[in-house]
This record gives sequence, structure tokens and C-alpha cells, in this order.
Amino acid sequence: MAFTKNDKKTIRSWALFDWANSVFALVVATAVFPPYFASMAPDFMELFGMSIDSNTMYSYSISLSYLLIAIMTPILSGIADYSGRRLGFLKMFTLIGALSCFALYFYSQSSFSGFGLMAFVVGNVGFAGGIVFYNSYLPDIVTEDRYDKVSAQGYAYGYIGSVILLILILVLIQFKGVFGIESESMPVRIGFLMVGVWWLFFASFTFRAMPKDEKKKIESVFIKKGIQEVGDVFRKIKTDSNIIKFLISYFFFIAGVNVVIYLATIFAKEELGFEQSNLIMLVLLLQLLAMGGAYFFAFMSDKIGNKKAILIQLIIWIGVSIAAYFVNGVTEFYILSAFVGLVFGGIQSLSRSTYSKMLSDDIDSLASYFSFYDVLTKLAIVSGTFSFGLVNQLTGNMRYSILSTGLFFLIGLIVLLTVREKKV
Repeated sequence: MAFTKNDKKTIRSWALFDWANSVFALVVATAVFPPYFASMAPDFMELFGMSIDSNTMYSYSISLSYLLIAIMTPILSGIADYSGRRLGFLKMFTLIGALSCFALYFYSQSSFSGFGLMAFVVGNVGFAGGIVFYNSYLPDIVTEDRYDKVSAQGYAYGYIGSVILLILILVLIQFKGVFGIESESMPVRIGFLMVGVWWLFFASFTFRAMPKDEKKKIESVFIKKGIQEVGDVFRKIKTDSNIIKFLISYFFFIAGVNVVIYLATIFAKEELGFEQSNLIMLVLLLQLLAMGGAYFFAFMSDKIGNKKAILIQLIIWIGVSIAAYFVNGVTEFYILSAFVGLVFGGIQSLSRSTYSKMLSDDIDSLASYFSFYDVLTKLAIVSGTFSFGLVNQLTGNMRYSILSTGLFFLIGLIVLLTVREKKV
């Protein structure tokens, strides 16, 4: 059936999915679940007969999430492109993610910590799996000249929506007595429910507005096609040593960035005694600073070039990793977090634009190149979070894990120095 492109109502409905699902990334994965898990879990948990520090287990759960997602991404991309079942899969992963949030409501005792981690892993998979199909609709709803603008609109909706819900949960935690809540854990658990309801409710507007499925039988060729595209891109990229150097650098420093994103709140909770409400305010501060930082370093890149702008950020990241090892006070951590906010948004946006500029203008399948980039990002997250957990398990001190994260930034910086400026 015919579908009108550049329709404002359709674009808003599409962007509402970002409004819907971004609450999981900000509220659950970053601000609320990590410190809640740290406060609920026993000191050690059993895994395959081994006793493992619970914070290490949390780090490993992130690694597992993104390993599954990295494996699934090319498969899902192939299905999204060729099966005609995008809407069905988008609904399925949305339901999986929302149900995982509902499940987290029942994580109320230390003995349920394994269950809580499993629900968290499933939620991550639901969140990331849905994004593959959500992104694939962009060429269907707008013409190519509007890709950047509409994509940015989606990100903006996601930022605003997730911040609004996070503030509502902060109010619930801070003034639980006003709402007749006595339990310390209940406001957080209600917050998990709110995320699930929010996700499902606003996603429903997207579901109704997107093109209907024209279902084809799912065949193994669809799956092979997605995997083959990523493999083809890798074989092509191998012939350009400059791109290879940049991607190696990116792999290391983006691993470090995501360690900080996913584990900063649990570090603040365990090492500095931050309360849940303080951590939520900290995350809100980081979000605001990240927006400003992204614009600032975009401005800097116009003046001094992408490479130098990224190098400056990596120096700051290294300094943050070293300083975090020594930080002891809440005020010091807030100051340190301000620097994180400054470089958190900028390094991600500049990395993607730098990669774009390094690709030839005559490349036909840009989507495949970015699918490869996406898989590489997820594998970097696996490496970074697993390393963090391993160091914590071996040393019993999370500060050493934070300090070791600085090595990822240092390696990324050294390799980036070898990338030719003129191609960045």
C-alpha cells in the first residue's frame, strides 16, 4: 500500500518511540537499577559454583546483554530488511522490554538478586532489539534530504521524555511519605513499573502510524544476508588502514566511555555512599552537561578538526579515570562528573561523524557500514564492562577497576595519533 513520506504526523509518531523506549536506557540502565541492585544484592553471588562479588556480577550482566545484542544485531538487521515483518518484531521486542520492567517490580529481596539481573539482561535485549527495527523505518517515512533532521528529532524526543519520567521518579522517592509509601524500596520498584507502562503506552502511537507489515516467510537467507553484509563491510574496510586504525582507537575509547556510563552510579553508591535520590540528580546533571558538551565539541571540531577535538576529550577522560581512583568526597565526585558530562555527549557524536567522513562518497550500502559500526560498539561495551568486573573480582576494589578503565582511553589516544588528519 502507498505510504506518504514527510508527513508531519507520521514523523511525530515515529519519534514518539524514542520518547517511549529511551526511559529504559536512562531510568533503568543508568540512574535507578544499578544503585538499587547495589543496595539489595548480597556481597557475593554464586555462579557455576564460584562466589563472585555482586558488583562484578552486575558488570558481567551488562557484558552478557551486549554480547547477545552484538550477535543478534546483524541477524535482526537481515530480518528487518527482507522479511516484511518489522512492525511485528518491533512490537515483540517492545513487549519483552516492558515486561522485564514489570518483572523488576518483584525484585524486592536480596535472594531475588539473580532474578533481578536476569530481568535487567532481558530488558537490555528488548531495548536494543527494538531499536534495529525502529531505525529501519526512517527511509520509509522521510526522503533522504530529511534523514538527519528527523533522526535528531527522535533523539530530542528521547532525551526530553526520559528526563521527564526520571524527574517524576525522583519526586516519588523524595516525597514518598506524601504518597503514603513507607517502604524504602517501593518508590524505586514503582519506578520500574512506570517505565514499563510509559514504554508500552507511547510506543502504541508509533505502532498505529507505521506502515503495516507485508509479511513474507522468514527464510534462512534473510539471516545470512544480514550477517553477510557485516562481513562484506569488514572485508572492504580491511583494505583501508586509516579506517582500521580509527576503528581500533574507537573500540578502545568507546569501551571506556560505556564503562563510565553504566557503572558510574554503582561506583558512587558503593564507594561514596550516594543515596538513590542524589544519584538521580547526578544523572540529570550529566544529561544536561552532555548536551552542552556535544555542541561545544562540535564547535571545536569546526575550528581544529575532529581528530584534535577527540584527542582533547580523551585526555580529559584519562584524567577523570585517574582522579576517580583518588576521589573520596561527594563534592569532589560532582566536580568530576561535570567533566564527564562535558565529554560524554561530545565523544560519541564526534566519533560517528568522524567515521562518516572517512567513508567514500560512492559507497552504496552506508547502512551496512553503520551496522558494522554498531556491532563494533556493542563488542566494545562487552570488553569494557567485562574487564571492569574482572579487575574488581581479582582485586576486591572497584577503584582499581576505574583506574584500569583509563588504559582503554590511553590506548585509544595512542592509536588515534596514528590516524591521518586529512582523512578525519
